Amino acid sequence: MFLHVKNVLSKAEIDQIRELVKTVKFVDGRVSNPDSEIKKNEQADIRDPSQTLASRMVENALKKNEEAAAFMFLKRMAPPLLARYEPGMTYGAHADAPFMTVQNAPLRADISCTVFIGDPASYQGGELCIHLGSEEVLIKGEPGSAILYPSTTLHEVKPVTSGQRLVLITFIESNIPDQTDRELLYTLNEVYALEGLKMSWDNRSRLQFVISSLHRKWAR
Repeated sequence: MFLHVKNVLSKAEIDQIRELVKTVKFVDGRVSNPDSEIKKNEQADIRDPSQTLASRMVENALKKNEEAAAFMFLKRMAPPLLARYEPGMTYGAHADAPFMTVQNAPLRADISCTVFIGDPASYQGGELCIHLGSEEVLIKGEPGSAILYPSTTLHEVKPVTSGQRLVLITFIESNIPDQTDRELLYTLNEVYALEGLKMSWDNRSRLQFVISSLHRKWAR
């Protein structure tokens, strides 16, 4: 299951990040995956002050967004990182690493997230391609939107043929580590939010009991 959330960032925040990008130092994207033969992009130098500011803006926006929060069951988040794709750049099909080091401690990547900054009309190609069995889902999000999906999902970035693809990427360690458990709990919460007021108080309370019990049982 994946979730496309619109308007994670405001127009003012998008404009501010685009200004910050003008001063960011970008390095070879393989600095974070030196053995990769399929990663051909650029990412911001994590020591760059403009990268740090953009990262904090996106992290705060994701945490404040109710739709994203309901999906993530957030425990920890890796600092969002600016990534840039120029013509000819791509990232072949892969699943994300299960663990990464954040603040000298391992972070388990349960959910991957891409936040779109560039206008999709400003570049050709560069679609985020999510593989679902034999099918491919191609996504070019509007500026300020985010796509969240299990980090075990096979995905890729199609080659950019013209223009520039600009995004921030991050990884979430969820309080509900099992993907199926997380989807079930997310769905139950959605049903409760949409239908709860139509139920009798007794049935509403029973549904909340189930949700709370499962959350407590599955949380790690």
